[in-house]
Amino acid sequence: MVSDVPKEDTEDNEINFSSRVDLSQLSNAVKQIKEELRKVIVGQEEMIDLLIVSILANGHSLIEGVPGVAKTVTAKLLAKTMQVDFSRIQFTPDLMPSDILGTSVFSMKDNEFEFKAGPIFSNIILIDEINRAPAKTQAALFEAMAERQVTIDGKEYALENPFLVFATQNPVEQEGTYRLPEAQLDRFLFKINVDYPDLDEEIQILEGNHNRKNADPESMITGIMTAQEIADHQLTVKGIIVEPALIKYIAQIVLNTRNNANLYLGASPRASIAIMNGSKAYAAIMGRDFVTPDDVKYIAKAVMRHRIILTPEREMEGFTADKAIAQILETIEIPR
Repeated sequence: MVSDVPKEDTEDNEINFSSRVDLSQLSNAVKQIKEELRKVIVGQEEMIDLLIVSILANGHSLIEGVPGVAKTVTAKLLAKTMQVDFSRIQFTPDLMPSDILGTSVFSMKDNEFEFKAGPIFSNIILIDEINRAPAKTQAALFEAMAERQVTIDGKEYALENPFLVFATQNPVEQEGTYRLPEAQLDRFLFKINVDYPDLDEEIQILEGNHNRKNADPESMITGIMTAQEIADHQLTVKGIIVEPALIKYIAQIVLNTRNNANLYLGASPRASIAIMNGSKAYAAIMGRDFVTPDDVKYIAKAVMRHRIILTPEREMEGFTADKAIAQILETIEIPR
């Protein structure tokens, strides 16, 4: 019997089938990382998911929450699951750019200046309380975060991949802090808001702390992914399928922020790219090789909440960036 399916259609079907993305290794790695973190961290699933997504999407994350909700601990332990170099920088009001980037030091032995690299020359950088350093120190991170290189005395120094910055800040304390400018915030792929735990989680935290006694939480964490594996998984994420209708959906969401009566400043094309890349990485950790509208809606909040600015009137009324984004997502028709 002769098949009714045209030869061209059969070939197309074979091509589409063979192009599906193998996520088995990535899914296994993500599962192991979460298991390691659950040895110490209780709850905070959204923060953990978004931090893993930021690694896979090769982007930086700003973590905001009140003191004591495990922002720094989670970032440190997540970095511990990566078998790469790690640096922790505590930002303080007297911190200078050279304390982060490094400086040229005159060598009496060689009779010439020698560059001494700063802590920014690492793979995963944890910046604790980023808003405690003055503007000139914050500005020293611009080039490193955007271009993954630093320029010292006119010479460029490339930063090794992976290069990822996790930064924390306290939203309630104003004493001795310096607000991050919009250009600095735009370097972060995500802004992750961390809430208080609920009652059951609080009980688990107390029981875990009591049972660990003097055990160091970091000693309980095992390295899962190497630098090469991170690079491989990042490449896998790039192959996640995004339908044209979803690309248009992302563009419509971002365009709406530029014409929205509630907003003084909308999101830039960098936000569009961040939503797309973040959605692909989120789909991958969910075990799917294609992006859905729900992925886009979930990621859009973390991508845009620090990139849009409310009008003064709406801000005085107690309106928030998250509410503005929620309204926009409700307004735009979801592709079918």
